[in-house]
Amino acid sequence: MSEDHLLESALIRLDEAASHIDVDADVIEKLKYARETIKVRLMIRMDDGSRKSFLAWRCRYDDTRGPTKGGIRYHPDATVEEVETLAFWMTFKCAVMNLPYGGGKGAIQVDPRTLSKAELERLSRAYIQAFAHILGPDRDIPAPDVYTNSMIMGWMADEYSQIVDRHSPAVITGKPLALGGSLGRDDATARGGFYLIKHLTPELALSKQLRTTIQGFGNAGQHMARLMAADGHVIVAVSDSSGAVYCDKGLNLPALYAAKNNGQSVVSTAGQYGHNEMTPDELLAVECDVLVPSAMENMIHAGNAASIKAKLIVELANGPVTAEADSILEKNNVVILPDILANAGGVTVSYFEWVQNKQGYYWTLPEIHQRLKGIMESEGRAIWDLAQEKNISLRTAAYVYALLRLAQAIEAHGTQSDFMA
Repeated sequence: MSEDHLLESALIRLDEAASHIDVDADVIEKLKYARETIKVRLMIRMDDGSRKSFLAWRCRYDDTRGPTKGGIRYHPDATVEEVETLAFWMTFKCAVMNLPYGGGKGAIQVDPRTLSKAELERLSRAYIQAFAHILGPDRDIPAPDVYTNSMIMGWMADEYSQIVDRHSPAVITGKPLALGGSLGRDDATARGGFYLIKHLTPELALSKQLRTTIQGFGNAGQHMARLMAADGHVIVAVSDSSGAVYCDKGLNLPALYAAKNNGQSVVSTAGQYGHNEMTPDELLAVECDVLVPSAMENMIHAGNAASIKAKLIVELANGPVTAEADSILEKNNVVILPDILANAGGVTVSYFEWVQNKQGYYWTLPEIHQRLKGIMESEGRAIWDLAQEKNISLRTAAYVYALLRLAQAIEAHGTQSDFMA
């Protein structure tokens, strides 16, 4: 699917959810369009003395339930359509988890691997300089996303504090611990999905030892592999942007982590440890219990969905399954734990970080894990029960669940409100 149709496809899920409940047409109209999207061109000085410009965006999709929240990604293929779609998903994700946020997202059209550390810092600070007027702890709160990390968030938080001339750690989440970051943020996305699998295992009739395939071996994918393996499950296949490896008896995870830490692909381990190289599409067809897409949008589509043999798909990535693939997988009785629920551990612990920053009191790691587990289980259970009650997919149930909360908030603002922040 082209980027041009990404938001259009996402809105199909909104219409589908609306068909199952009585919701005012004004609510749907409001949620079909981004509230505010700003495009800028960032100019920075390169190490060789030349100046170079980069396209950048920030979208505040909907702020009915609170300040907008969402990551900033650095990617050469970033587009405004993608940014708005991701912000739409964030709006629903925050409503699913009952967080006091709306949805936002940002991006810079850049391959960060081509920049030096100094250039990367200048670019990150330039982003904040350009968007400081719409950011703020009570207005719009960024976080890490694809190819951004705690170091970059630290630079951004520092830049914002300099601009407003006061210490403002709550403006950005996913920061280093030394700058007010939260314990447990590093593996939060994977951990939330892991808690959800554990909680719903009886209902899903899964075996005690799960053969697991992970598509995308970045931060979320690696943490999911660690958590699943530590719980006694077997990781049989993983992939990254360069290819995939498979081992029927279970991959050598320390070797895979070492390869990634050294800047190599997982494919570099092929021919060793019993690892066999395969194509990304072959990875999807592996015999397994659980498939965890942890890469980019639209990785599972009409062209490859029918080959999937997993009983359960856990969407750690945003939008990894297209609407067309959804229909194919449903016919094949593949259960999908949807992204706006399954990967919401990340934004939930970001919320914990924001709360801790605001109160100046920091929780222990066991407290973070306990709070995350409680929210994932209670919201996951409510969505599971709603799906059974209405005889709808878990994805549709998650959108219905979020839409009910959004509709209540929109209606509570009153008919004369223009929802100005």
